[in-house]
Amino acid sequence: MGRWGIVALAALAVMGTACSPGSAEPATSDEASTSATRTPRITDDSGRPPVTFDPCYDIPDDVMNAAGYDASEKKMADMPMGSHTFLGCRYAGTIHIPGALARYGLIILAGNVTLEEELEKNGVVSTTTTINGRRALREVGANGNDECTYVLEADFGIILFNRLYHKDHAGPVPVDEWCAGLDQFVERIEPFVGA
Repeated sequence: MGRWGIVALAALAVMGTACSPGSAEPATSDEASTSATRTPRITDDSGRPPVTFDPCYDIPDDVMNAAGYDASEKKMADMPMGSHTFLGCRYAGTIHIPGALARYGLIILAGNVTLEEELEKNGVVSTTTTINGRRALREVGANGNDECTYVLEADFGIILFNRLYHKDHAGPVPVDEWCAGLDQFVERIEPFVGA
């Protein structure tokens, strides 16, 4: 995930608060959420495009629940960083496989840095790919073991889907399991991202 993600993850840990319906209602799959109609929660003075996709509000809760994440427990954070901005949403996975998987932790970050900047920062662990025809990166273990990230290109910058595998057993998780199924999840979410 690179420097952007590390700073953003740290900000999420410090600034994360429960999503509340006070400022906007979370989307459901029955109502088409158009992030362009909502003013971004935060902007920066960098001259970069505003982040027009808000993971906590533009991904329907029922879609996240169906994918095995508890949307009622999602956490959001505004991350103005001067030179760029990230809007983030953190989810805990509800899947549990005794003796194998305790759960997944998922953070979705939308930021106004470019895919090229992300590739420059994390090229050593990145593979270029596409998701539903959209340019993307797959990053394996950028920040440590048991972690996988997909990065999608957007008109304002990028959206990162970072998943951490919380094992329920002693010993390492095989590397080929770190990203297992994450590509299919990102394919399901990609249509909600917009251009």
